[in-house]
Amino acid sequence: MTKSETTIPLRLMLIGATGAVGQQVLHQALADSRIGHVVALTRRPLPPQAKLVNPVVDFSDLLPEAPWWQVDAVICTLGTTIKIAGSQSAFAAVDRDLPIQVARLARKAGATRFALNSSLGANLNGNFYLRTKAEAEAGIRGIVYPSYTIVRPSLIDADRTEFRPGELIGRIVARVFRPLIPKRYRAVKPENIARALLEGVLLNADGERIIESEELQV
Repeated sequence: MTKSETTIPLRLMLIGATGAVGQQVLHQALADSRIGHVVALTRRPLPPQAKLVNPVVDFSDLLPEAPWWQVDAVICTLGTTIKIAGSQSAFAAVDRDLPIQVARLARKAGATRFALNSSLGANLNGNFYLRTKAEAEAGIRGIVYPSYTIVRPSLIDADRTEFRPGELIGRIVARVFRPLIPKRYRAVKPENIARALLEGVLLNADGERIIESEELQV
């Protein structure tokens, strides 16, 4: 069941604002009249912008009683690779443990909506990557947000600030052979993912909604 759209202003928290999808969420949210302000937690300061609240934090030592947890909704776009993280445990700390911790702290402070950028094929019986993504989904599900949106994109078609050779090759192949690739497995633009995440919290539907990759193709 879908509720009426949120009234202004929505207090939105964004985790992962410096990544490809997070940058798009931030851009769209700051331009959206339905958003009152965006609280973007980052390790390094972002350029000042109207409606942006930017606490610079140590993600390994988040303060449970900090005032910035008092938001209506959270969008999480955190994501790394095992190569960049350095180990499977470090990867899981970013892609699973931190999203669950943020979800718990924001829910305790009163947030009622959560949108998570996950992955196509997230599955508790999958490989390490897909299992970790599924564990993040399940962990947040267990916190019981009244409105919970999960977006599961395929390969993200974005230029990265850090070099990811596997993704680069994948993007080139995906662009060349796009007409031959089933819609579900085509690369997805980060702005499409961001739009789905943002609309997920703005529309405020009761219960859980999973948006699969084919729904992100425009």
